[in-house]
Amino acid sequence: GMNAAVRATVRVGLYTGAKVFFVHEGYQGLVDGGDNIQQATWESVSMMLQLGGTVIGSARCKDFQTKEGRIKAACNLVKRGITNLCVIGGDGSLTGANHFRTEWTELLGHLVKAGEALTLHSLSGKITKEEFQSSSHLNIVGMVGSIDNDFCGTDMTIGTDSALHRIMEVVDSITTTAQSHQRAFILEVMGRHCGYLALVTALACGADWVFIPEMPPDDGWEEHLCRRLIDTRNRGSRLNVIIVAEGAMDRAGKPITCDQIKELVSKKLGYDTRATILGHVQRGGTPSAFDRILGSRMGVEAVMALLEATPETPACVVSLSGNQAVRLPLMECVQVTKDVTIAMKEGRYDDALNLRGRSFENNWNTYKLLAHVHIPEVKSNINVAILNVGAPCAGMNAAVRSAVRIGILQGHSMIAVHDGFEGLAEGKIEPMNWNNVGGWTGKGGSILGTKRTLPAKYMEDISLNIAKHNIHSLVIIGGFEAFSGGLELVQAREKYEELCIPIVVIPATVSNNVPGSDFSIGTDTALNTITTTCDRIKQSAAGTKRRVFIIETMGGYCGYLATMSGLAAGADAAYIYEDKFTIQDLETNVQHLLEKMKTTVKRGLILRNEKCNANYTTDFIFNLYSEEGKGVFDCRKNVLGHMQQGGTPTPFDRNFATKMGAKAVLWLTEKLKECYRHGRIFANTPDSACVLGMRKRGLMFQALGELKEQTDFEHRIPKDQWWLKLRPLLKILAKYKINLDTSEHAHMEHIISKRAPVSLSGKML
Repeated sequence: GMNAAVRATVRVGLYTGAKVFFVHEGYQGLVDGGDNIQQATWESVSMMLQLGGTVIGSARCKDFQTKEGRIKAACNLVKRGITNLCVIGGDGSLTGANHFRTEWTELLGHLVKAGEALTLHSLSGKITKEEFQSSSHLNIVGMVGSIDNDFCGTDMTIGTDSALHRIMEVVDSITTTAQSHQRAFILEVMGRHCGYLALVTALACGADWVFIPEMPPDDGWEEHLCRRLIDTRNRGSRLNVIIVAEGAMDRAGKPITCDQIKELVSKKLGYDTRATILGHVQRGGTPSAFDRILGSRMGVEAVMALLEATPETPACVVSLSGNQAVRLPLMECVQVTKDVTIAMKEGRYDDALNLRGRSFENNWNTYKLLAHVHIPEVKSNINVAILNVGAPCAGMNAAVRSAVRIGILQGHSMIAVHDGFEGLAEGKIEPMNWNNVGGWTGKGGSILGTKRTLPAKYMEDISLNIAKHNIHSLVIIGGFEAFSGGLELVQAREKYEELCIPIVVIPATVSNNVPGSDFSIGTDTALNTITTTCDRIKQSAAGTKRRVFIIETMGGYCGYLATMSGLAAGADAAYIYEDKFTIQDLETNVQHLLEKMKTTVKRGLILRNEKCNANYTTDFIFNLYSEEGKGVFDCRKNVLGHMQQGGTPTPFDRNFATKMGAKAVLWLTEKLKECYRHGRIFANTPDSACVLGMRKRGLMFQALGELKEQTDFEHRIPKDQWWLKLRPLLKILAKYKINLDTSEHAHMEHIISKRAPVSLSGKML
């Protein structure tokens, strides 16, 4: 995702009228100067979105750690009139940048008093007083690029999601062979001081055990681990998976290695055990759609932060909290990141976990719930039914699995309903146990079966079956139909008392059009499918030269997929229903492409949402472009179709679904306690039927009835959609001259105020 960040920074910088320079080979290039610092152009960042690593190179630099090195670097910047630095890297790179900024005036002073220090004779052009005046202040903004996700203050660092993609590809491949041979697999993933990758991998593949540096296992873990593996086998599993972070250690601070665990398992249990160290596979490969969008959003935010910076503002990092872009003071983040390491060294593991932030803690709590299995002896006598509604999407099964297992751990009896509301009306109902859902996390589609049918016409049969099977609450996982169906059930409560039970809707659809949630399960997988396809199509277009591709995406009336895959794949335009367009707009786009063909970038990519306009169909747009582009470019069209609903779920969807399923059932348990009166469940308050959704910075429950007002039922979309604010970015990155609304940009926040105060070695934060 670093290249996406570089591309966005360059293009938005040029759009604002700034001169933009590449510094090749990191700080080493800054010190060496010369050809390492080159002016960037619009075309120089073309065709780089889909490349892994970084096109401008990166290097560890000893010279920059010396005063002489930094003086050389300062001279190279001043000579080119550069006073704004955008740094993409980990905490080391960002700390170095801040140090450079604080001693900037001193470094320039050395250069002005040229010749005082002998070492400076080698500098050809010491700076003049005028240059000193014009470059008196250096602004710095950081973007965190690190696969470990070890930087405090940001939920996701650039590169983490792509690393998870690589790891999950390997884990999926390993599980098939392990299942065939009944093996135990131990997998070491990167993360010297941070267990994020290991923890999320363990959640996403349903691992039996995870070792992370933030939470070492209790003494005697060897016995406990062997017991856990035996239990898993006894419950019918054919494989065991253990995930180890490379920095894993025990309570005494002694490293825990793959070989050590392998020896323990094979000697003590006699299992056929294999260990795999993933290594640098995790750093490479094509960036995921999430990383490209994250990199692009952070790039824009970084340029805005630099343009708004004054000598008084502290150096900041731009980062992500939930799905909100935020700015945080760089040194505060670095300090908290260091505090985590200190807390781990001092054995204050709960503090370390807390300092890692909300997202990390949620992951850890969900993992603990699902892995530390103690099925209660005393049952709650509550029956919870789970059904899938609407079109299938990746991640539905992960949500079902976690809901079933958390329900069993709460003492409930879990019931699966096949084929949505229709199945509920026909009584296609079966009890689920722990093993029924084993291995479901990584499976795409819907194993329970799903239908788009709404419950209104089956209300009589549905209420009879709810009574017959003694169902006390419903978990509805699905798209807009799940939302509408939930509403219909609530409205029918007056007539059918059986429907007075707690209901929770979990949004799962590729279209991302469910009111009450910024993201739906399945959207990320569809986005990656579209992005990968667009990459291949762009490659074909680049080979044939002067070719424009028109691609139709799914989403109903919701333009989320078209817009976001447009950002991730570098499209020239994305036509959607929410952003009305006319024939003049189409004409403008054609003209834009005609101009583009005169440059070195001789290809075009246009995305069109399937229902963006009844008359300007994909065929119409294709014919228009073909005719208008005659002699300059030719046109091809592709309708992606149902491939967008399939595929193995991405790490994001597996995790999101797992957390949503768990949270939904925990909420139901509380609601059921509230609604238990005179020996039975009775729930008819508005807040007893909710949508569980991701809102800006966290998961929240919203009453179905309240969301009714915020919904456009005719077009099956929410009236207010957060991602529409990213549309201008798509146009700017495609070189359109438009006005960028900066009112939505992030303001400086403080990482310290974002979490509860933790006493650190006597000091209060």
